[in-house]
Amino acid sequence: MSLTTREAPADGVALIRITRPEVRNALNLETRRELAAHFRAMEEDPAIRCVVITGDETAFAAGADLKEMSDKSALDMYLMGSRKLWKAIGDFPMPVIAAVNGYALGGGCELAMHADIIIAGEGAQFGQPEIRVGIMPGGGGTQRLLRAVGKFKAMKLLLTGEIVTAAEAEKMGLVSEVVPDAEVLDRALTMAGRIAKAPPIAVRQIKEVVANGADASLDAALWLERKAFELLFDTEDQKEGMAAFLEKRKPDYKGR
Repeated sequence: MSLTTREAPADGVALIRITRPEVRNALNLETRRELAAHFRAMEEDPAIRCVVITGDETAFAAGADLKEMSDKSALDMYLMGSRKLWKAIGDFPMPVIAAVNGYALGGGCELAMHADIIIAGEGAQFGQPEIRVGIMPGGGGTQRLLRAVGKFKAMKLLLTGEIVTAAEAEKMGLVSEVVPDAEVLDRALTMAGRIAKAPPIAVRQIKEVVANGADASLDAALWLERKAFELLFDTEDQKEGMAAFLEKRKPDYKGR
């Protein structure tokens, strides 16, 4: 039985759902393998221009599956190869939007932070509570949280295991936007549809420059930006976009 599903709600948009409601969408190994497989397959599909990932109304993902890992050894954890599974999502070249209702804790918070945009419901809750069960984040939680909210907010959440509301998460920079719970998925899909209609090469270049420039020096990051900017002037989409603007019509982007 599949623990995730993939849908095509609109042209250029893929929707990935985690479907383990009985355990609040906890991320066991098989779920993570399925997610990685979806993202690897979508990377080879040029028709996909934006991805939305979600859970259900009660939980985005409430963390790792502790029943699965409680008796594992260090070697067992190493051989699971979790790094490659997270990398398949983190390296995905097109934008990813996390549509979060309910719990996004531990691995669920880490999964949301692998996205480029996080749309949260008013009742959503975020946190890295691994410290409460004798461990620490292992799916990028320390480093992605640090880069999202800064050292002092990150250390508070990591060392106390405190869980924060969507409003608090938005205030500290962890969430892009907060909407009523019933509107989360619709808002994410609407945004994904808008991105899917944008020039895909420019979209990919924006994501690439932001990701690679984040830890570079300002001079190096600005160099990356300039080179990507110049590259886009060799695309048909740049010519189409500017012509459409001057002719006061909607552009038709082909990804070339």
